[in-house]
Amino acid sequence: QVQLVESGGGLVQPGGSLRLSCAASGSSFTIRPMAWYRQVPGKEREWVAQITYGGATNYAGSVKGRFTISRDNAKNSVYLQMNSLKPEDTAVYYCNLFGTAYWGQGTQVTVSS
Repeated sequence: QVQLVESGGGLVQPGGSLRLSCAASGSSFTIRPMAWYRQVPGKEREWVAQITYGGATNYAGSVKGRFTISRDNAKNSVYLQMNSLKPEDTAVYYCNLFGTAYWGQGTQVTVSS
């Protein structure tokens, strides 16, 4: 069994930064890729970024160069550093054990002046 708990969301002005964290429990964390997704009401959940156990990363085009995904396997945690935030980044952000049905509860990110 895996549990994922996100934190770090909030309200930020355009151009600002936030760092999301996802704490995972369960042995599967250290051997599987992890991912961040986001969702706005009325739209499908959107893949944002993912990272392998070894640290290889991939990003959606809309966030590349602004967001950075990282992980600390010793702490069973994955992070999403979000810089130069835009209003269109407003969404609920979810942590996912990539390729599985394990999701966190989500954390709201609102970018607004």
